[in-house]
Amino acid sequence: MKTPVLIIGAGPAGLATAGRLRKKGIPFTILEQSRRIANAWHEHYERLHLHTVKEYSNLPHLPFPEHYPRYIPRKLLLEYFEDYARHFDIQPVFGEEVVRVEREGQGWQVRTAAGNRYESQAVVVCTGFNRCPVVPQWPGQEAFEGEILHSRSYKTGKPYAGKKVLVVGMGNTGAEIALDLWEQGAEPWICVRGPVNIVPRDFRGRPTQITAMLLGRLPHWLGDPIGVLLRKITIGDLSKYGIRAPKIPPAKQLRLYGKTPVIDVGTVAQIKAGNIRVVPGIERFGQREVHFVDGRSLPFETVILATGYQARVEQFLADTSGLLNEHGVPAQAIAPPPHQGLYFVGFDAYSSGILLSIHADSEKVAEALARQSADTRLPAFPAEL
Repeated sequence: MKTPVLIIGAGPAGLATAGRLRKKGIPFTILEQSRRIANAWHEHYERLHLHTVKEYSNLPHLPFPEHYPRYIPRKLLLEYFEDYARHFDIQPVFGEEVVRVEREGQGWQVRTAAGNRYESQAVVVCTGFNRCPVVPQWPGQEAFEGEILHSRSYKTGKPYAGKKVLVVGMGNTGAEIALDLWEQGAEPWICVRGPVNIVPRDFRGRPTQITAMLLGRLPHWLGDPIGVLLRKITIGDLSKYGIRAPKIPPAKQLRLYGKTPVIDVGTVAQIKAGNIRVVPGIERFGQREVHFVDGRSLPFETVILATGYQARVEQFLADTSGLLNEHGVPAQAIAPPPHQGLYFVGFDAYSSGILLSIHADSEKVAEALARQSADTRLPAFPAEL
C-alpha cells in the first residue's frame, strides 16, 4: 500500500496529527496495533483523571464540551477521543503492529507483524512513552506465592479490599494507585527508593500546571527557587514518613532528566494520617513476604509494580542514529538528516502537560508536511488499500 503520510499509533498523538492533516487536506493512513482508538487510555486504572486542566488538554481544532470538569476523568476523555475521530473522519487500520520502519530510496517502508508493507514519503511515529512496561526482577521473586502485576493490569482497588498490598514506585501512577487502594478498603504500602519531588495539583485554587507555566517564563535562577519554596509550603517535610525531597527543584529535574514530579491528589494526606505507609527499596522476595533494604520483612498478598514504561522506538526503527536523547526517546519532533520525512509526536518532556505538548508538536509536524507537500516532494496521491 502507498500513502502520502503514514501515522503509527491512534492514541492522542496520532489523533491530533491526523486531525491537523485532515484540516490541511493532506491524505494519510493511520495504523493502530490494537482494536480500538486510544487503547492505552482504555487500559488505565478507572479512577484516573487528567492532572492538567481542560483548557490546555484538548486536541487541535475541537475543544472539550463545556460541561466537562476542570480535571477530566478517564471515561469522559475516552468519549472525547472517539468524538474527535468521528469529527475528523479518522479511520485507523486496526490490528496492524508495526515491526519495521526503514529508509527506502527517498521515502520510507513500513512492515507490520501481519506481513503487510506500506510505502510513504513521510512517517509520523505516535507510539508514545508508555509503549513497553518496565518490569524489574528481584531475588526470590519466582518463589513468591502472592500476586505480582504491573500497574498496566491494575483497574481498581475493589478486588483488594481487606488485603495488604505493596505498591512499588512513587511516581504519579504509584501514588494514585496507593490512594485508590486505601479508598477501596485495602491496606496499601508504597515502596519509595529515593527522593521524590511532589507538588499539589492545585495551590490556593490555582492549578499547579498554570503556576508551572508561569514559572517557566522566568529565568531558571529565579523560577527554580520559587518552585522549591512552593513545594515546602504545600507538601512540607515528609522525611519522618519515609519520603525525602530531592535537592533538585521540580522544574530542573524535568529539564535535566525528563522526570515529572508527582502531582498529589490526596496521597500525601493519607500518608501523614498513617493510612498509606512507606517502605524503602526491595532487597528480595520470600515465599509470602518482601524483605526491604532497611532489614524489615513484611507479608503481602499482592505486589503492584508502578515501575513505569519505556518508549523503545528502537525496536521498530531500523536506524535511530542521531534521533534519541539521553533518555532513549526521540529528541525532536522533526527528525534531522539523514532521516528526512520522519516525525515524532507525543515524546516531549511535557513540562506543561503531555496533551499540550502533543498540541504543539502536531502543529510543527503538520506545518512541515504541508511545506513538503507544497514543494512537491510529498506526492498528493490518495491512500490506496
